[in-house]
Amino acid sequence: IRNADDLFGVQTMGFRGEALASVAEVSRLRIRTRQADQSHGMELSVNLGDVVPPKPCGCPLGTQIEIRNLFENTPVRRKFLKTMSTEFGHISEQFTRVALANPRLHMVLRHNDKLVMELPASDRPLDRLKLFFGAEISDELIAVESDQGGVRIWGYVGHPDTSKATRKQQYLFLNGRWITDRSLQHALTEAYRGLLMIGRQPIAFLFIELPPDRVDVNVHPTKVEVRFQDSQQLFRQLLSMIRSKFLSMDFQSQLRIPASTPLAGSGTLSGFAPPPLRPPQQQQRELAESFSNWASQQMFSPPRAGLESGERVVAQTDPLISLGERDRLPAVAAAWPDRAVPEEGLPKFTEGDKTGSQTAAREETGSSEWQQAPSGGAAVTNSVPHAETSAANGPVFGGAYRAMQVHDCYLIVETAEGVTVIDQHALHERIVYEHLRTRVLAGAVESQRLLVPLPIEVSSKEAAMLLEQSESLQRAGLGVEDFGNGTIIVTSYPAMLRKLDPQELIRALVEKLEAGGSAGVQTSTRRDILDELLHMMSCKAAVKAGQRLSQEEIESLLLQRHLVDDAHHCPHGRPTALSLSRMELDRQFGRLG
Repeated sequence: IRNADDLFGVQTMGFRGEALASVAEVSRLRIRTRQADQSHGMELSVNLGDVVPPKPCGCPLGTQIEIRNLFENTPVRRKFLKTMSTEFGHISEQFTRVALANPRLHMVLRHNDKLVMELPASDRPLDRLKLFFGAEISDELIAVESDQGGVRIWGYVGHPDTSKATRKQQYLFLNGRWITDRSLQHALTEAYRGLLMIGRQPIAFLFIELPPDRVDVNVHPTKVEVRFQDSQQLFRQLLSMIRSKFLSMDFQSQLRIPASTPLAGSGTLSGFAPPPLRPPQQQQRELAESFSNWASQQMFSPPRAGLESGERVVAQTDPLISLGERDRLPAVAAAWPDRAVPEEGLPKFTEGDKTGSQTAAREETGSSEWQQAPSGGAAVTNSVPHAETSAANGPVFGGAYRAMQVHDCYLIVETAEGVTVIDQHALHERIVYEHLRTRVLAGAVESQRLLVPLPIEVSSKEAAMLLEQSESLQRAGLGVEDFGNGTIIVTSYPAMLRKLDPQELIRALVEKLEAGGSAGVQTSTRRDILDELLHMMSCKAAVKAGQRLSQEEIESLLLQRHLVDDAHHCPHGRPTALSLSRMELDRQFGRLG
């Protein structure tokens, strides 16, 4: 720094002018330094404020600053120090920040003459991240990069399945300096909206490079808070960078089984050896013969006693249904856009009871009846194959997949890669949410005007909260007006929620506004309120856990899974599906030699 203008282009870390002198007053400080062209270095010591004249010394190249006995002459200040482990934790965190920002520096951390960490210089920041946070974190990181208008943002963000309860593992670095910035943290949270469960925070290690004259680093004494010349550009660039990366990825959760944990019941009895593995060809031949014998028994066995005329016989021992034929889907006859939920393509789920009493509806469509499996855990259906399929019926999978519903809650689907377990409520909730969001953005939400407005009694505070958000509610198809005396009236209602009690929706909405999806109405933006409302509406409209589904409903649900941008998470961030690969199955059953 040679003149005042240089202050606006500072590229060094900076240091508070009085800090070093203040530390020297209450400790024993020693500074040693040597330049590359010098044969020896110089040493400066300050003992509790008394300066010892500089003197020559032998030391390695560079500068060493050593501080001992902090607050030795100020015991009152010393009492404010925490325990040794706590203070060392603060020092270790500072060491981590400097080390991550400068991976090309060889750094060593010692505590009471004991080596705690030695970091070799590296050109790969990921290597240093692995040393600090382990392979469990580093292996789940996703590389991102963006360069726009002279601003470069690059680094690594965590997979949505790897999140934390706090933001302690969100590291932002600006031109080699660790910083905190609420705007950038908010952009990070927005990028993960719908991918993380409520209360979870993403992991990120991001590096920002921009000209020093476009940021002021001197707005805070500790220099960890900075002021950007155009913070909105950074917000948009960071948000766009992460979302663009996520759109190109498949976030389906993988079901991982530890290598040391065999499947239940896979152990051998004492004194008995497991049977030797047979050649794959022999295994396949035996399997084919067994299946052929079983199929013959099922096809030619006499009908069950007590069947009424016209009742269909369903094999209770076959938990699989064919999903290869798509020409009988009643709800997906419209054209299929590339990446949007069809307006009329949502599966029509009947409310009914949760035991699946939908015989009449299935007789109308010609589908097979559901039967309860002997174990009481799986709903079974069969489908009659059709020879013809039409491309107009929607995208056809690359094979005849089979699926089953278990516990009236989960769908188990056979895929080319292995097996996928789907949460029917979470998946349908995501589909409905995307359908609603598309309608809201297009201003085409179907809303029914009530002939007789429905009055709902609420407190004055609750009425004020609802009326304050009336515009957002109207965009979602819900019209509310003030009726006076602590009462509001519902004048219009979303068509797709016609089977849901409006009072139930209003009560749930009031609770959301009070608790606040984002700390309450006062701090929630209009977009947050609308998004929370869409979350709630999609949750209420989705098929419930414990609800039996017909064959057509399962097929329609699975088809539409491929028509939304992120079918792997529900709007609240829970995974909709878990996959178990064929290789993992073979490994667990000892088929991998």
